[in-house]
Amino acid sequence: MDNGKMEDRKVLDQKGTDDLEAHVQKIAAEFRAGFEAVGRIDRPAVTIFGSARVREDAPSYGAARAAASQFARAGWAVVTGGGPGIMEAANRGAKDVGGRSVGCTIELPSEQPANAYLDRCVRLHYFFVRKALLVKYSYAFVVMPGGAGTLDELFEALTLIQTAKIKNFPIVIMGTDYWKGLIDFMNKMAQRGMIAEADLSLIYATDSVDEAIAHVRSKAIERFGLKRAAHARRHFPWLGECGLLTGDK
Repeated sequence: MDNGKMEDRKVLDQKGTDDLEAHVQKIAAEFRAGFEAVGRIDRPAVTIFGSARVREDAPSYGAARAAASQFARAGWAVVTGGGPGIMEAANRGAKDVGGRSVGCTIELPSEQPANAYLDRCVRLHYFFVRKALLVKYSYAFVVMPGGAGTLDELFEALTLIQTAKIKNFPIVIMGTDYWKGLIDFMNKMAQRGMIAEADLSLIYATDSVDEAIAHVRSKAIERFGLKRAAHARRHFPWLGECGLLTGDK
C-alpha cells in the first residue's frame, strides 16, 4: 500500500489539502459508521491493547487469551484493534468461550489483516477514529506488552481519565517485568511533580489474570452497577464521554 494514499496521512500532511471539506465529510462519516457498528455491542466491554508482533507461543499471547476468556465468561464483550498478535489472542479467548468479540482494524502501509476471531469487524482509515472507538464503549482497559502503538493507547486512556474526559475506568497493565521501566518512570514523574501522586493509582499492575479480573470487578462492575448481558441481542448506549450522555454512565 502506498503511504501517500492513506486517508489520515492526507489530512495530517503539513502542506494541507485543497479538498478540506471532503476530508471533513469522510472523517465524520467514519465516526458515524464506527459509532453505529460498535454501539451495537449488547453488553459492557473491555478493551485489550497489545503488540501485533507477538507470536502464538509467547507467554503474553497465552495471558491475553486467558484474560479475554475470563472476561467473556463474566459477560463482557472483548474489543481490540482487530489485528494479529495480542489482539488476535484476546479475540480468540473471547471466542473460545462463546463470548462477544469485536475488532477495530486500521489501514496501514503494510497490510495488517483482521484476525479470524471476530464477530464484528470495523475497518477504519483514520487512527484517531480508531482510538476513539477503542475507548468510547469500554468500561475497562487491559494493556499487555506492546510497542509505540500500545503506549499511545495506554496514555490516551490514562490522559482521558486523568483529565476527567471519561470516568475513572480501571486500567490494568499485565506483564510487570516488561512494564517495570515504565512504572519506575511514572513514579519518577510523580516525584518530580509532573503528575500527581494520586495519578499512580489509576494504573494497576499485575501478572495474574485472576487479580486483573478482581480489580476490574471492584473498580468497574461494582462502581458502575454493570450487569451481565441477557442472551438476546439488544442495543445499549454504551457511551464513554462525560457530559455527552443521555443518562448517567
